[in-house]
Amino acid sequence: MPGVTTMRLRSEDPADTGAVRRVLAAAFARPDVATPPEVGLVDELRGSAEWLPSLAMVAEYGGEVVGYALLTRVRVRSESDRDDAPALALGPVAVSPHRQRIGLGTAVVQAALDAAAELGERLVVVLGDPAYYRRFGFGRADRIGLTSPWSGLGEPWQALTLPAARGGAESPPRGEVIFPPPWSKV
Repeated sequence: MPGVTTMRLRSEDPADTGAVRRVLAAAFARPDVATPPEVGLVDELRGSAEWLPSLAMVAEYGGEVVGYALLTRVRVRSESDRDDAPALALGPVAVSPHRQRIGLGTAVVQAALDAAAELGERLVVVLGDPAYYRRFGFGRADRIGLTSPWSGLGEPWQALTLPAARGGAESPPRGEVIFPPPWSKV
């Protein structure tokens, strides 16, 4: 059908690296830095054990990669348990400025969260705008017993218990969320 532009959501392919870097650079552009730290964060995470290829999602619009949402492995260290519990961190999330405000960010985040739930993941944390992330079911992380270096920020430090975990007998882990080293540079 002529004149119809379609959106496609899918896992990032290795060939998308350059396009993803461009989306991140444009979305997080600041006059005081040549390359936003979010670009380096994704580059470093890509080469780490915390990288989960099926949870790096892109949004294509008209055949162009214009949106991105990343879920990577973090750990929850409980005071009472010896083993850290696995969880996920959402971020960065980005949409090319020329394609913002048409629902691509919401779509790519929801696709990433759906993929995580299908894999049996239990918990996702994010640092971001509460008004935006509330639409996905995120709420204050401190209310479910999670801390991090960003806990002092209050409402922007958020967590989401995924649907598979809600129905399970086990409650989500509580404790300090441990982020991989690349996160300290953002």
